[in-house]
Amino acid sequence: MSPAPRQFDVLVLGAGAAGLMCAATAGQRGRRVALLEHGSQPGRKILISGGGRCNFTNLHCTPQNFLSQNPHFAKSALALYQPRHFLELVERYGIAWHEKTLGQLFCDGSSRQILDMLLAECEAGKVELVLNASSIAVEKLAGSGFRVTCSAGEFVAEAIVVATGGLSIPKLGATGLGYELARQFGLRIVDPRPALVPLVLGGDEAAWTHLAGVATEVIAFANPALSKHPPIMGAETARRVRSLKPQSFREKMLVTHRGLSGPAILQASSYWRPGDALVLDLAPDARSHSGVLGELKQPRARRDGAAFRQALRNFLPQRLAAFLAETAAPQGWSNAALEACERELHAFRFHPVGTEGFDKAEVTAGGVDTAGLHARTLEVRTEPGLFFIGEVVDVTGWLGGFNFQWAWASATAAGRAV
Repeated sequence: MSPAPRQFDVLVLGAGAAGLMCAATAGQRGRRVALLEHGSQPGRKILISGGGRCNFTNLHCTPQNFLSQNPHFAKSALALYQPRHFLELVERYGIAWHEKTLGQLFCDGSSRQILDMLLAECEAGKVELVLNASSIAVEKLAGSGFRVTCSAGEFVAEAIVVATGGLSIPKLGATGLGYELARQFGLRIVDPRPALVPLVLGGDEAAWTHLAGVATEVIAFANPALSKHPPIMGAETARRVRSLKPQSFREKMLVTHRGLSGPAILQASSYWRPGDALVLDLAPDARSHSGVLGELKQPRARRDGAAFRQALRNFLPQRLAAFLAETAAPQGWSNAALEACERELHAFRFHPVGTEGFDKAEVTAGGVDTAGLHARTLEVRTEPGLFFIGEVVDVTGWLGGFNFQWAWASATAAGRAV
């Protein structure tokens, strides 16, 4: 005979950032919690984050730092559990930290400190961590409660929290289980797509890859149809971007052997769709001067290829300046031609042919449609006792600690409600 199912108050599926936080929160409220992880170790994505130092939150976190079909959905959870709350926890464990830039908080030491802190919090809540719990299946019981069967046995609880993450970085164990469970219980899925991901260039623009390794500060316009110099777009794309607030990111761009990366590009990639243009200001510092080509427009100034290249070198890395001198020279040397070239440099259009996919994406955009969830608790509206939290939900943060803050906030909301 099969052994009787093990009884708990709460089952949390997935021992990533959100799952660990939720299990600890519920356990410390006196709930009997089992945390089921299909892999052989918890928190693998935490360990690699922030270059091994874990960008665990951002001091300037607001709902405006997130993408979702419902831009208001994240407000309740983010208000409930703010960056200062997680920072208090970090400091209680004596973890040294620093602000790198733009409110981004990192460990002075290793990401392992954050994982060990969360595991200690789970231990304080008497959470039972079950590893190698593969082949997870969920069944609704008659009346109330749920049954979970997996390779580690059979479990029964009144509440289940799905914290299985998205599809990003499959080598760390990412699967589509959370989406399958959502569909099983009648929830809609916003098509998942790679986010915070490098973009690939093709065609004539593939020539840029010869500059691999070149980095420069740019402004990336996330919604190019709303930028200062919008490109021409089709009607369908125009309708979509009109529903978005204009965003721009002034950070580094890195040219790679496949296309473009770096913080500015990763930020813009979350908004990018196939067929969209990527619009960059390649020389943002020149705006506070007379422009990149201001000197060439002076009376009796030299106007030729050599002068153009030198003007570019004043604001851009030498390899990039040389490349643009060959590929983006003005169509003549009149003031009108120089002004047109100046505008192009501040609204340079790329046409990416794709992204580097989920293998290189830091997070997954899209996911469980928030219309089916209560904003304050992350509980499914039509299925009491079932919750979805973290990356599996259609809430995606910017680069810089925002996605971890969503994990902590959504996990706390659910952990206090189960």
